Amino acid sequence: MKIAVFPGSFDPITSGHVDIVKRAIPLFDEIVVAIGENTQKTYLYSLDQRLTWLRKVFRDEPTIRIDHYEGLTAHYCRDINAHYMIRGLRNASDFDYEKTISQLNSIVVDNLETVFLISRPSFSHISSTIVREIIKGEGDASPFLPPEIQV
Repeated sequence: MKIAVFPGSFDPITSGHVDIVKRAIPLFDEIVVAIGENTQKTYLYSLDQRLTWLRKVFRDEPTIRIDHYEGLTAHYCRDINAHYMIRGLRNASDFDYEKTISQLNSIVVDNLETVFLISRPSFSHISSTIVREIIKGEGDASPFLPPEIQV
């Protein structure tokens, strides 16, 4: 069984995240959209809220499972027997960063491959960081969020 993990903080999940996951569905038997929790980080939305949003967004996708974890993403992948990690790339700096992380992950856990999907041009400008800034500034973030998400 080909299991892939799409990790992130999803604070909040964006339309770009959803597009990457939906495009990856045909490639894997199961995709685990997993929130990585870092106790040193402050989030705009609670873990429960983010999990609720993920479940709502992917409720009609039978091959997608929602989960969360602490610690190294590579260890989480190993623990759930996932041999693939999905990452979206918006630009060259994303590639440089993600390439390095991918190489380190393959050293930390054998047989862990990272599959990169290039963002569609209509989503390449969207990031959770920018969306959070819009929300904090009381702007309208709805063009960047899945329709199921209300902030």
